[in-house]
Amino acid sequence: MPVRARAFWLSSPGHGEIRTVTVPPPGEDEVLVRTVHSAVSRGTETLVFRGGVPPGQHQAMRAPFQEGEFPGPVKYGYLNVGVVESGTPELVGRTVFCLYPHQTRYVVPAHAVVPVPDGVPPARAVLAGVVETAVNALWDAAPLVGDRIAVVGGGMVGCAVAAVLARFPGVRVQLVDTDPSRAAVADAFGVGFASPDGAAGGCDLVVHASATSDGLARSLELLVPDGVVVELSWYGNRPVAVPLGDVFHSRRLTVRSSQVGSVSPARRDRRSTRDRLALALELLTDARFETLISGESGFEQLPQLLAELAAGERAALCHRIRYDQTESDPAGE
Repeated sequence: MPVRARAFWLSSPGHGEIRTVTVPPPGEDEVLVRTVHSAVSRGTETLVFRGGVPPGQHQAMRAPFQEGEFPGPVKYGYLNVGVVESGTPELVGRTVFCLYPHQTRYVVPAHAVVPVPDGVPPARAVLAGVVETAVNALWDAAPLVGDRIAVVGGGMVGCAVAAVLARFPGVRVQLVDTDPSRAAVADAFGVGFASPDGAAGGCDLVVHASATSDGLARSLELLVPDGVVVELSWYGNRPVAVPLGDVFHSRRLTVRSSQVGSVSPARRDRRSTRDRLALALELLTDARFETLISGESGFEQLPQLLAELAAGERAALCHRIRYDQTESDPAGE
């Protein structure tokens, strides 16, 4: 029997709404998932909310189960944890992660969900997509034992990169941000913290995730000769000023892009996107990742929440969404 569900849609730039949708029963090799938590990927989702996806990137920016088109109406999101209610027998009853938008129930192919390990609480598992981005970035960056590394930009992705780097042997890792409250996150993972002016130079590698021109400029300043900046920021349709006339050429510096839409070339021939996501979920057995959850709201609050996040009225790393188990019911005839 079909079920009714509730889904968050961006009706037009700056305006979100909750819509009632009908979800069909799962077919062969499909699963029906009841969402227990989702999360807002603040940088990307607020950019989408503002209508800031450039026309030339509409296709590249599509989420795996997106409906509609940019700039709207569009159903967008990709951090979802739920319980399989029916479908593929070996998955029924399992808690799974899926790159699905904010919706109370949904049907997807069974291969689109990844079981959450027993040691990872469902509420923490919403971070899997963020940690997956960090894993891919570090496959691109290829840090070495003993490297001096800065992560410039202490947002959700930057903090996740610093958290994974903290496991590397012999490295000096410093999280750099203008917000002094990010020092608590750095301390939780055992890495250093500094303001942009106070950041330690002499870096072999800088991962930039502040999505600002000033952050990118400071990243270049922190490098040693032949050093590399791995650029993780997504700027959307905003212009970016890059200071290529200062030390860029004399130090033979490199700016390398990284994007989670495809597996890093360093691992593409031997790791799938599913492998990468499974690794991210394994890393989340570390309870310190809880420090990346900065708030929680109910599903029905999403339209107002996204508006506040997009306007900068609410500070957030990863904002978790909770779902009432009675949110949806059989549609009947």
